[in-house]
Amino acid sequence: MTTPFTPAEQEQLIDAIRQAELATSGEIRVHIEAHCSSPDPVQRAIEVFHRLGMHETRLRNGVLFYLAHEDRKFAVVGDEGINRQVPADFWVSTKDLMRGYFAKAQYVEGLRQGIGRAGQQLKQYFPYDGATDTNELPDDISFS
Repeated sequence: MTTPFTPAEQEQLIDAIRQAELATSGEIRVHIEAHCSSPDPVQRAIEVFHRLGMHETRLRNGVLFYLAHEDRKFAVVGDEGINRQVPADFWVSTKDLMRGYFAKAQYVEGLRQGIGRAGQQLKQYFPYDGATDTNELPDDISFS
């Protein structure tokens, strides 16, 4: 496992995930690896999405932030439930926001901003329901 983030930075990302998930039934994960094994980071993110079981959430409202740090590639992918709800350009505009931070080597802040933005959309379309909601996926960062 290689990571460009210190333990404290990883905790900041986990906290951003937890904060974003507070008001939604949606699930957010961050996956980090050194190299992207596919020419297309979106395709690799989809592979990771399925490997992590993110397509198995009850409302199909998972969002994955994928980063191949040594290759300087990243992707943001959502499951079919959230993709049906968000504006057509939502993931592209989220990546553009993150890219602005990444260009300044502010990777933690870029991910935090993206996570927060996804959380706002999840909250809007999949609000938290204390009676039926459970945290379906771990909030920790996954690595490969």
